[in-house]
Amino acid sequence: MKPFLLALTLAMSATVLATAESPTAKTETATIGGGCFWCVEAQYKLLPGVLKVISGYSGGHKENPTYEEVCEKTTGHAEVVQVEFDPTKVSYKEIIDLFWEAHDPTTLNRQGNDEGPQYRSIILYHNEEQKKIAEASKLIAQKGWKDPIVTEIVPLKKFYVAEAYHQNFSKENPMQGYVRAVVTPKVEKFKHKLEEKGKEPQKP
Repeated sequence: MKPFLLALTLAMSATVLATAESPTAKTETATIGGGCFWCVEAQYKLLPGVLKVISGYSGGHKENPTYEEVCEKTTGHAEVVQVEFDPTKVSYKEIIDLFWEAHDPTTLNRQGNDEGPQYRSIILYHNEEQKKIAEASKLIAQKGWKDPIVTEIVPLKKFYVAEAYHQNFSKENPMQGYVRAVVTPKVEKFKHKLEEKGKEPQKP
């Protein structure tokens, strides 16, 4: 092969390789909390277009909080998840619109038998556009609830990733008592909501 053609071939191969290894698709992130993060994480992993869901803590003042500290209700943090998604497949608005159906946003610092500020309903926006979408969605969602929605809509300051054993908890521990009694029913309900909206739940 002539030197010129060889160089051209190598350059084209490098371009293809770089494209394959470095996708240009832009992802976005939503940060939300609606009670125990085991539930919310498992629910949103079903939503088509969601690429990753990470459980963690946010909304408080304590740096690098542990699960035990958050449970003591002194850190100000809530159990939340960060949802990384492909905006070409699912929008931030869809994620927030589903949020009101994923939990009860009218109970202050409580979801079912889980009580405390760490279980509060909260949306932590990343920018002003997310703030506008969340507030508009909340106004519409209120029409479907008899009691006032108490969800906080506040700016995200810092997100702390929860301990490794909390990640993908329900899938790793399907027979655990809380998972069977609380997480699984909420996930099934969320799955049906997706199907009602014409969305085929993806495998978590």
